[in-house]
Amino acid sequence: MATAADSSDPRVRLWSPVCQAVALLLGPYAEVVLHDTATDRILGIWNPMTRRTAGDPSLLGELDDLAPSGRDVYGPYEKLLADGRRLSSVSAVLRDSGGEPSAVLCVNLDRTPLEQAAALLAGFAAPTTARPEALFEQDWTERVHQIVGTFVRTHGRPVERLGREERLALLNELDQAGVFAVRRAVPVVAGALRASRSTVYALLADLKAERSTS
Repeated sequence: MATAADSSDPRVRLWSPVCQAVALLLGPYAEVVLHDTATDRILGIWNPMTRRTAGDPSLLGELDDLAPSGRDVYGPYEKLLADGRRLSSVSAVLRDSGGEPSAVLCVNLDRTPLEQAAALLAGFAAPTTARPEALFEQDWTERVHQIVGTFVRTHGRPVERLGREERLALLNELDQAGVFAVRRAVPVVAGALRASRSTVYALLADLKAERSTS
């Protein structure tokens, strides 16, 4: 981590550990700058993003307006580097024992990696297109998983926690979809429901009985 600071200045000796700590925590994506409010010059800079160094002009217009107003933190606000990088910046007024502005601590965070990560996540979150049903109409096991998965998401609980009535409703949906017309459907459904085959057979018998009485 590159640094440039006037080590003879007592304010640098006082605040240098804080500046180094912030730069180490957010580095290499954050620049920390300590400004002199009296001379409008840089006292120290940690992890510089430009060629600025200690002694260079601060060029902070807000330094002209600093007063004992009770407001000591400004931002986050946006800055733009010459190479196009966008920064999120905060400035904190550091006051002496008499309450007068002594220095200004600025942290400039490069938003480039955050924007790249956001773009990547947005790409993964893009809506999916409708699946080609012709490829799945013969795959009845896929149909089982789709129906069970939709039912679980709608009811907001895993299959293991479905009650008897909910399981009957789910089996009814599977039956209406023609799943049980397929040979060896019960073992697949039992696996999807995380239940035994005997449990599924018993529930199917109950479902049939309820239909006959309704």
